[in-house]
Parts: sequence; structure tokens; C-alpha cells
Amino acid sequence: MLQCVADMNLSNSYGKVDVPRQLVIERDASSIPDVVLKAGLTLPLVAKPLVADGSAKSHELSLAYDQYSLKKLEPPLVLQEFVNHGGVLFKVYIVGEAIKVVRRFSLPDVTKQDLSRSAGVFRFPRVSCAAASADDADLDPCVAELPPRPLLERLAKELRRQLGLRLFNLDIIREHGTRDQFYVIDINYFPGYGKMPEYEHIFTDFLLSLTQSRYKKKSC
Repeated sequence: MLQCVADMNLSNSYGKVDVPRQLVIERDASSIPDVVLKAGLTLPLVAKPLVADGSAKSHELSLAYDQYSLKKLEPPLVLQEFVNHGGVLFKVYIVGEAIKVVRRFSLPDVTKQDLSRSAGVFRFPRVSCAAASADDADLDPCVAELPPRPLLERLAKELRRQLGLRLFNLDIIREHGTRDQFYVIDINYFPGYGKMPEYEHIFTDFLLSLTQSRYKKKSC
């Protein structure tokens, strides 16, 4: 699904949206360093389980700092270049035409010094879960500022059209040190809307709009 975002090449006066470079690794952890080197991906790399089955392990992220540690990862997984983003991500919930954005704490930034001093794989369970809300935190305004609404509306509209989905959410980050460079790092279809503020009203309005739309079609 992220490939749809990459193919859009979405850029306007409100910002640019892209996806980090990534690889899918289905088997053979021993070959990962060579595959990463051949693809030209830059360390550190975020490792995500390929299959999300609702278990705690399926929500676990790993951050690999060096080539040798890549062999310690457990396929099947997705490897994604890590982008510094101030330790905050934006969960964008799409319910039909409605868009709701919340802030969540995320992985911390990685400096050049961190890369030179650190090695191995660091695991982060339940990153950006509801308990990690950053909406009321005292954040740097440059980090806390939500993505521009017109940019999100255009992105959501294109994804609805290309994916054929009306219920999904996006994890979006802003590259640290920029104001308008955004990356979509994950897309989930039919996510847990119980974590979304005011979900009862938004979801009810969505269901009513579907019913009214079908009624109008029958009337015609």
C-alpha cells in the first residue's frame, strides 16, 4: 500500500509526501546484510513484522544499527530506512470523508554519534500505541505542528481512490529539521477506531452517510 504513496509523487504548496526506502525480507536472515547493501539502504533500519495478526509481537519494532546486527532479525519482515522525526508521529484516521489526527510518541532521533557508538538490534514494543499519546505533551512547536489539512485531504482522497478503502489510517512523520517534508511510514486498513477521539460520532456519521447514499441510489 505504501507504493501507492510513492507513485503519487505528492507535492504542493503545503508540503511533500513520500515514503522511506524499504525492502521486504521473506526468509534467510543471513542474506539480509548483502541484500541491504545491494539495495543501497542507509542504516539505521527499522524492522517491522510483515504480518500483523494482532499479537504483541506483530506490533514490535526493531532498530538495527549496523550490518552485522541485521543477521539477528527474524523474517518475514519489512526493512525501512529510519528518518529522524523528533520522536513524534501523526496517526491520521480516515473514516469516509472525515479525517482525524492525533500525536503519538515514536522512536527517538538517531544522531551520527549514536551510530558510531551503538551496535546491535534494539527492540521497541507497542510503539505509538494509545498509551503513548503526545497530544498534551509539552513539545517543540516545530515537532508538534500537525500536517497541513489540505495536504492530508488530498492524500486521503488519492488513497481512497487507489486502494478502494474508506476505513484506514496512516502513520505520518515530519522529517526533523524541516517543516514540509513528510513521510508515510505505515498504512492500516480497518484500524482500531476505539483509540480515535470522538470515534462514536464520526463513525455514526459515516454509517448514516452510507445508508443515505444507498437510499438515494434506490430512489433513482
